[in-house]
Amino acid sequence: MIASQSTLEQHFAAVDPVLAGIVALAGRCALGKRRKGAVFETLSRSIASQQLSGVVARRILERLEALFGGQFPTPAQILEADVTALRGVGFSYAKIAALQDLAAKTRAGTLPPDEALWRLDDEAVIEHCVAVRGIGRWTAEMLLMFHLGRADVLPVADFGVCNGFRLAYGLKGMPRPKALLAFGERWRPYRSAAAWYLWRAVDLHREAQLPSRPGRAPRIQLMPPRPAKQPTQASQKKQAA
Repeated sequence: MIASQSTLEQHFAAVDPVLAGIVALAGRCALGKRRKGAVFETLSRSIASQQLSGVVARRILERLEALFGGQFPTPAQILEADVTALRGVGFSYAKIAALQDLAAKTRAGTLPPDEALWRLDDEAVIEHCVAVRGIGRWTAEMLLMFHLGRADVLPVADFGVCNGFRLAYGLKGMPRPKALLAFGERWRPYRSAAAWYLWRAVDLHREAQLPSRPGRAPRIQLMPPRPAKQPTQASQKKQAA
């Protein structure tokens, strides 16, 4: 579980003045409470939301519940459901296959029951989750942070976390995931809170409230810049005209 706010403030003040400045402005960390409900439902909702806007995903999930009498379906109900009916809800064939695989692994115990999953360490939870079709490490990390309330998760492949780090520390590009992971060792054992505050750094920057960085930017490996797109023949002809 996430530590008390005073503990977080003291920890970050001792190990990282940049993050401590964000903490002072962003206020209380909203992480830490375990969410009620089954892991199966949480991961199903994650699958449904992939590559969709929040509004569209909510509509699909509402139709899914309506299909099962207003309740979220069980693994058995997903496995027994007609594919045409699931397509009518709004799921692609790929997402139906992912939901069915999740349901099958949940029913078979390959994805452990919730009570057993709570007791596993973070990497073991991730290992079980990514064995499911359509579930990657990022989704498993979000489960750890927001559903299981784990305190020391740093999703270094998350765009918002990387962008918040770039803005807060004055970098000229995005940090390499391995470099961010190494830098984040100083935030242990509260890396989940650190990630949350890096998300808030993006909001503070948008509101022109992000504090100025004390000292020089850290020397850290950055992602290579994306190569500029080469103009096509059609665009060259258009420019020439």
